[in-house]
Amino acid sequence: MQISALLRQLAEGGWVQLDGAAASPKVPASLLPDGPGVVMSSGGSSGGRRRCLQPLMHLDHSAAATGNWLSSIGIDPSACLVLNPLPMHHVSGLMPWWRSRCWGSTHVPLDPNLLKQPSQLLTFCCALKGWSERPIVLSLVPTQLGRLLADPHGRAWLQACSVIWVGGAALAPGMAQQARNAEIRLSPCYGATETMAMVAALPPDRFLAGENSCGLPLVDVELQLARDGALKVRTQRLAIASWCEERPHELESLQDDEGWWYSGDSADLTPELEIFGRLDGALLSGGETVFPEQLEARLMGSGLQLEAVLLLGVPDPVWGERLVGLVRSSDAAIVRRLEQYTAHWLPADKPLGWFVCPELAPSRAGKWQREKWCKRALALIDQGLPQGKVSV
Repeated sequence: MQISALLRQLAEGGWVQLDGAAASPKVPASLLPDGPGVVMSSGGSSGGRRRCLQPLMHLDHSAAATGNWLSSIGIDPSACLVLNPLPMHHVSGLMPWWRSRCWGSTHVPLDPNLLKQPSQLLTFCCALKGWSERPIVLSLVPTQLGRLLADPHGRAWLQACSVIWVGGAALAPGMAQQARNAEIRLSPCYGATETMAMVAALPPDRFLAGENSCGLPLVDVELQLARDGALKVRTQRLAIASWCEERPHELESLQDDEGWWYSGDSADLTPELEIFGRLDGALLSGGETVFPEQLEARLMGSGLQLEAVLLLGVPDPVWGERLVGLVRSSDAAIVRRLEQYTAHWLPADKPLGWFVCPELAPSRAGKWQREKWCKRALALIDQGLPQGKVSV
């Protein structure tokens, strides 16, 4: 959707249903309360299509909290040049634009394909007014960051930025160290569509000093752990309701009686926020709890020629579930190299086997549609186990 069309619809006082695909299910108009606001698909990885209702004032609250965070680290939000390579129908692409409106700063949308051409990206941005004079902030997902770090022009572009919020998936330790070595000012953060974007972020100086958390909660956020170790969030900008395609005739509340939203992400508060992975994505394999996202981050930081990797659980009569791996790589010998790299992993962490999958990729927002790829893995297994099956 074009920005002008979005503004026009919001000005009319209704709800704007944002989605990247025209055929995506929409919340029935009869269920929508008074607007204005936006309806957005949740970026969660738990499967099922959930759409969240976020009133316009929640976008304002989110922008104000993020601006407060910038001010706390010595950056004037109104002076920022806000770069935005993420899709507008996703919360991480919508909010950079909305923040710039609230802060009175400059918003520059970037074609995501430009990030795949770092030399052209750097040339384009160097020509922007204020490029070398203003604080530059942007949000990236780890797949975009990894591609840029691998290119000298990409690193130069990243080095020009004052704050680079990185969320949407785990940040591989090797990628984090590569960014530190190049003095790139990353800010690992955590947020969701349900919370209208960011609820915690680590200041870049602390990242460069070696810290690996997602920082402390923003000024309008409270964090707590549930009994099962999942993160709970309480904030005035929680979505007022959600809608699922499976229950099309009703809206559902996201919060409990005390106002907490249960995220489903395994976490720790020390008091900085650490995210371990989705509880609904965790496996119980041979009596051990396995978090595939942590293992994927380890692989992406391994130095192997991996363009993408995804570990998925499949039923096993002895173990309960076992991991299998899907991988995209230009290395013809990648299966053998992965077997060697994981040879000394704990048995429950070690994939049963690997499939080379040229079409493997997350969504444009950097999220893995695990249910979709699990079906793909099961279909491949039905055709016969991959070459290089690991014996454990």
